[in-house]
Amino acid sequence: MKKIVTGIALVLLCAAAHAQYPNKPLRLIVPFPPGGAAELGARIFAQPLAQALGQPVVIETKPGADGAIAADAAMKAAPDGYTLFYATNTAFSWVPAVRKDPPYDPVNDFTPVSMIGQFGFFVFSHPSVPANNIKELIAHIRANPGKLNYGSGNSTSIVSTAQLVQSQKLDVVHIPYKGDGPLFVDLLGGRVQFAIATPGSAAPQVKEGKLRALATLLPNRNALLPDAPTMEESGLKGLTVTPWGGVFGPKGMPRDITDRVSRELIALLKRPEVKEAFGKLAFEPRGSTPEELAAFTKEQMAIWRRATADAGIKPE
Repeated sequence: MKKIVTGIALVLLCAAAHAQYPNKPLRLIVPFPPGGAAELGARIFAQPLAQALGQPVVIETKPGADGAIAADAAMKAAPDGYTLFYATNTAFSWVPAVRKDPPYDPVNDFTPVSMIGQFGFFVFSHPSVPANNIKELIAHIRANPGKLNYGSGNSTSIVSTAQLVQSQKLDVVHIPYKGDGPLFVDLLGGRVQFAIATPGSAAPQVKEGKLRALATLLPNRNALLPDAPTMEESGLKGLTVTPWGGVFGPKGMPRDITDRVSRELIALLKRPEVKEAFGKLAFEPRGSTPEELAAFTKEQMAIWRRATADAGIKPE
């Protein structure tokens, strides 16, 4: 009888804790450094989420290892709803595709909460490159084999550029970066000549003539950089993978807390001011239920495995 009473008391105590959620600040882990599209986007939805929940949402950046460092920290956190992970395709689609022994399983080691949306990517070049469109960039690379450097700050950049390089049989040098923030520093300095990246802080540089936007990987032209044609308009094949972001918690996060955070994210992503802020990053916001995010994550893992194989990228 005593065990039954103790069990009931524990259930009531947990229920009371859930009812009070949240009663302290939340931590939002981001797998990229400050200045990139992921961190800038996290700032956009973290503030209204904090207002909706009545507690601060503190952004914690943990770059490195293709997002695996941040994912590992989120996976090992207490599943109490106070640690959330802003996962992107780099950590949850790319890592499972390119590692023979991934350090985690995006489907089974995390609690899906809500989709945030899709990143917009563009082909950028330094003004020193004599190219006003992607066809002219390809022609310049062919005329100067092995002389041009390109940078990548995330998995979408790596896969899409690999597809471009392979399809056009280009001879270029790859320089990887831990995010678009440090990548753009070198692109602006001319240390790399072109890159496929999110616009983030680059859009103003394009308008000032410090960078060129040669094309977008989005299916349609984007209002942020409307002069950049789509890959199809440029006569090239488009991107075969989806660059995405979503919020997850550690495995075992209580369902009532998961649903609460999911509802708040879905609602805030529909706000005009949030849409406008994301629009400045060429990011298309879209919330989802936990079930929809779970299905999407599983689907994207399969798509990215095919895409990396097609691009000649082998698991290591």
